[in-house]
Amino acid sequence: MLLRDDALKAADEAGVDLIEISPNANPPVAKIMDFGQYRYEQKRKASEVKAKSNVTETKSVQIKVTTGDHDKQQKATRTAEWLSEGHRVKVDLFLSGRYKYMEEKFLKERLERFLKIIPIEYKVADPIKKGPKGYLVTLEREGKAKFEQVKEEEVKAPKKEPDGTEKPNQKSKKKSLDELIDGGLV
Repeated sequence: MLLRDDALKAADEAGVDLIEISPNANPPVAKIMDFGQYRYEQKRKASEVKAKSNVTETKSVQIKVTTGDHDKQQKATRTAEWLSEGHRVKVDLFLSGRYKYMEEKFLKERLERFLKIIPIEYKVADPIKKGPKGYLVTLEREGKAKFEQVKEEEVKAPKKEPDGTEKPNQKSKKKSLDELIDGGLV
């Protein structure tokens, strides 16, 4: 108890509080500081931890056997965006009517076709399984997302003509006010 009395005396002389930090330690750990300052630091640390925590959702994408290629491509791009943000994505092959009774191998192959066109790397969290409305699979991001890099490369790459040659940079058809004045139109 001598240590506790010495600590209380030192805190009283300094005009601040004695705060017990770890009561279960042997001997207990305490700090000599202002209690208001201590509470402020604890709140700040808690808010930093909360800001750094990453809340993930499970997003859902629904496709059908008859979904067109362009729609599949758009859904694959959206899936890639969600995966790059760190979310899980549940891909659902929705079956209605007579599609419910089609061959399982054919339906799984349709779902795998969609998975192949997703433009980033991912891992399968839950394998393809039969659900109440069709077949479903859950995907997760694998490592760092490369979706942003793929998009940046597409923007930077020059567009090419069908014969393989690069398109020349076309000048805008809009004319500036200076060009109009110089041309005598204004």
